[in-house]
Amino acid sequence: MTVRFKPADKQVEVAAGTLLSDAARQAGIEILMPCGGQGRCGRCAVIVEEGTVRRRSTQRISPKDVEAGYALACQTIVEEDVAVSIPPQEKIERRLKESKRAAKVELPFPYDLHDQPLRKYAITLKPPSLQDQTDDWSRLRRELARLYDLQDLQASLPVLRKLGPALREGEWTVTLVVNLDPAGFRKPEGTASLPSTVEGSPKGTPVLLDILPGEHLENLWAAAIDIGTTSNHVWLVDLISGKVMSQKADYNGQIARGEDVISRIIYASKGNGLQDLQGLVMETLNRLLERAARERGISTDQIYKAVVAGNSTMIHLFAGIPPKPIRLMPFITVINQLPPFPAREIGLGINPDGTVDCLPGIASYVGSDITAGVVSSQMCGMDDLSLFIDIGTNGEIVLGDCTWLISCACSAGPAFEGAGVVHGMRATAGAIEEVWINGGHGGRLEDYDVTYRVIGEEKPRGLCGSGLISLMAEMFAAGVMDKSGNIHLDLPTERVRKGEHGAEYVVAWADESATGEDIVITKVDIDNLMRAKAAIYAGFSILARSVGLSLDDVGQVLIGGAFGQYINVSNAVRIGLLPDKPFDSFSFLGNTSIRGAYMALISQDARRRVTEVGQMMTYLELSADNTFFDEFNAAMFLPHTDMSQFPSVAALLEGG
Repeated sequence: MTVRFKPADKQVEVAAGTLLSDAARQAGIEILMPCGGQGRCGRCAVIVEEGTVRRRSTQRISPKDVEAGYALACQTIVEEDVAVSIPPQEKIERRLKESKRAAKVELPFPYDLHDQPLRKYAITLKPPSLQDQTDDWSRLRRELARLYDLQDLQASLPVLRKLGPALREGEWTVTLVVNLDPAGFRKPEGTASLPSTVEGSPKGTPVLLDILPGEHLENLWAAAIDIGTTSNHVWLVDLISGKVMSQKADYNGQIARGEDVISRIIYASKGNGLQDLQGLVMETLNRLLERAARERGISTDQIYKAVVAGNSTMIHLFAGIPPKPIRLMPFITVINQLPPFPAREIGLGINPDGTVDCLPGIASYVGSDITAGVVSSQMCGMDDLSLFIDIGTNGEIVLGDCTWLISCACSAGPAFEGAGVVHGMRATAGAIEEVWINGGHGGRLEDYDVTYRVIGEEKPRGLCGSGLISLMAEMFAAGVMDKSGNIHLDLPTERVRKGEHGAEYVVAWADESATGEDIVITKVDIDNLMRAKAAIYAGFSILARSVGLSLDDVGQVLIGGAFGQYINVSNAVRIGLLPDKPFDSFSFLGNTSIRGAYMALISQDARRRVTEVGQMMTYLELSADNTFFDEFNAAMFLPHTDMSQFPSVAALLEGG
């Protein structure tokens, strides 16, 4: 069958029974599928202009839209020649434009070059002669052993091929890039500090990563990488100084195949889905590495190490390991701690012999982004009992004081990132990020009117996560909805009405919006948000109770993740997303995962602490806890059924 795509004017030949989404990919056309092709999100809607198709599902498409030719690409099968029009896809932009912010990243501790295993050595060899017929490789190893006590140097065949030309081009002076501990340093039991040889080098079998003609000791490049479900971050680091010299970030290319980890696991289980997802994240990371290297005037081959953090699913997909067991009972990863491996094995765009060190995770839904986050948050240096939270598509939570740590993960879903909400969107230009509603106690139309702030100061296109939290809090405080999330349809305002998806509240009228349609929040949207916040708060409660404590015992609430930077604490407390604590109890730390990867990159001690945190942390599987359902239901109200847990909200409501 012939499938012709407009407006790209591309066509492909496919077998009958092929999904439109697969046909589009075959034509080189990307169609966003935030739900991973499950037909749940409605974002892959296309218009069938000619020919007929078979729609397996019309969820998220109204009968009127079906009559107009709309179909979900991931649920629509080609049965004859068709012409398909693809509406403009949502443009993915960063909320904050990238800037050269390297100077803002301060070294977390006094830097010592000898506290990491990647080194450069400049060495001059005595040229061979008729009297000295020693081969180049033996000559090099002999001199390294004599000068630096480096024994048994190893090298791959591609590096050995460089040896002869480099020695002769450099007139027998070369610079060696050596990984002193490629297997990953582990502190021997009973030792108080790093074992050392000359210049503090950790013992191990050293591996030669590169050989350069002449002397080049001015810099030594490595990268810290955070693979987030939503966005990927790369920090380019000069290990001579320990400083971050470039920062790059972009949305994870896997978003086109699923916005949450479950959608991606399902997609990875189909056909060549795993290879597709691995290729998408590698394409994103390699693009970021290339941009960072270009900014510093180097090639990516000069980057000799990468330390990688990410949740368990992201690490599996990064390494090309099937993640299917993660979502199937009893929810087990294939591996929590990958051994270091050469970059060439997965196609990461650094020196092919460069070392890739993936930090250790804990369990299926608590990964190395959390172990790295705990270390970089300085949680272990605080006297108070601390609650560490990373809110994203999952809510990962750690409680403890580093003499003990317990963790869990709550399936919050992507609601707070705009998915599963009719007019939800990411935090990009045009997203409403803050909302204020006039108090509705005077019986006047304007009492329920709304003002809002939009990212980019342009006409609104939808609501992002922080805007949704703000809107829910304001609707509750203003009396637009009750504590169960029901919208009051009897209010004297046109902003509340019965819509296609039930009761809804109009945030922006059509003539105010960039889309030309009313921007609303529906009862279905509110229910999705209520479930997300209830799951997270239930996780807090169960973790505390599991160790005989309550949330009152928590002294510090540490919030990691990019989303956490934009949460208004008062609003988050008002809806019961965060515990009711004094404002100064909260610390917003930004991306703790990339910072933890950076610390592990520049310090063997920090790298060892990440491993120790992982070994110390107990994981609590909430689905196996019989009380989770009760806690979840108790939190399915605004802010909670037990108002004694939210005294500040109770006081606000009593004050009118």
